[in-house]
This record gives sequence, C-alpha cells and structure tokens, in this order.
Amino acid sequence: MAPKVSEEYKNEKRKELIKAAKKVFIEKGYVHTSMQDIMDEAGISRGAFYSYFDNIDHVFIEVLKDDDKKDVQYFVPSDEGPLWPQLKRWVEEQQYHIEAIDQTLLFAKAEFFLSSKYVKNKNNFPYISERYNQTAEAIEKVLNEGIRKGEFRPQQSTHSIARYIISFIDGLMLDTFQLGHKQTKVKDQLFVLLFSLEKIINPVHLTSSSRSLPLQ
Repeated sequence: MAPKVSEEYKNEKRKELIKAAKKVFIEKGYVHTSMQDIMDEAGISRGAFYSYFDNIDHVFIEVLKDDDKKDVQYFVPSDEGPLWPQLKRWVEEQQYHIEAIDQTLLFAKAEFFLSSKYVKNKNNFPYISERYNQTAEAIEKVLNEGIRKGEFRPQQSTHSIARYIISFIDGLMLDTFQLGHKQTKVKDQLFVLLFSLEKIINPVHLTSSSRSLPLQ
C-alpha cells in the first residue's frame, strides 16, 4: 500500500513544479514548451506530474497565477508611508519586466494570448478575465485608500484610472514583444505614464523631489 502523502507535501511539491515550469516557459516560450520538458526540468515521473496538472494549458495558467501574485500583493495599501511612491515604484519596476523578455514570462504570455487556442476558446480560460479584474481591483483599492487618507484627489474615477494603467502597460508589453524595447523606448513611455498619472491622480503634499522624474 502506497504511503499517504500529506496535503502540506502536495502543496510544496506543486510549488516546486510550478517553479520548474516557469523556468521552462521563460526559456522556451509557451508554444515550444511540452509537458515532457517540464517533467525533465523537475525530475519527476509522468504519472506523478499528471497527478498535479492535466495538460500544458493547465500548467501555464497555474504559472500565470503564481506570477500574478506579486503584482496583487504589491498593491496592498501600506500604513508606513504615502501611497503615491508605492504606486510610482510599481510603474518604474515594469521597465525591467518589459525589457527583460529573456528573463520573464513576457514572451510566453504574448505567445499564449496570441495563440489560436486561446483566441478561439476564451471561455475555457476564465482565469484570464479574473486576473484582469483582480489586478484592476487591487489598483483601485490603493487609489480609494489614497482618497480616504486625503492623499489623492483624482480627476477621473478610480475604476477608469486602474484600467487605464493596465491597458497602457499591456499595450506597451505587446508592442515591445513585437518590436523590441529599443524601438518602443520603454523607459520614456513609462515616464509619460507616470507624468499623466500624477496629473490624473493628483497626489497632495508632494515635495519637488517626489514628483515624477525621468526613469533611470
């Protein structure tokens, strides 16, 4: 009789497999990654691996969920300082994620979102809509908290501002995937985004040093 495996062990093993899968997706992209590639990277048998994941799309969505956690967690309002610098840092950090295609999931994401499998079967991938909503809601929560604390006096609804940020970042990611970061000038584009956000969000009590400066 096989030994009983604890839920804690299963959860930890699942995290290890997602980590291995993420590495392969970063190296090979979505289109050219197979279940066997991930099994080889993780050093796990086929039977054991399929006890956690049904197919390559299932694996990719789980990797996407894990990767999305950091963005949502980033927008947990902090009581340790003003919220504008927190939002500003997140935007600035997007420069690395957009430019470093070979070190992030950007290439795999672009392939997945442009794939006929996703385009023709969007209803089979409800998490894609969920991830958009949860990111928008997380940004909106920070903006509303800024209003509550008297830090923000937005010129547009927080609902619209949150979705404007996502659309800008996603569009810049897609353009950079197609054209390369030298042509899309990611740093300059993000500076323009910050400049516009500062006008729209209207953070109060900013010193001259805390206003939007060119990205380094």
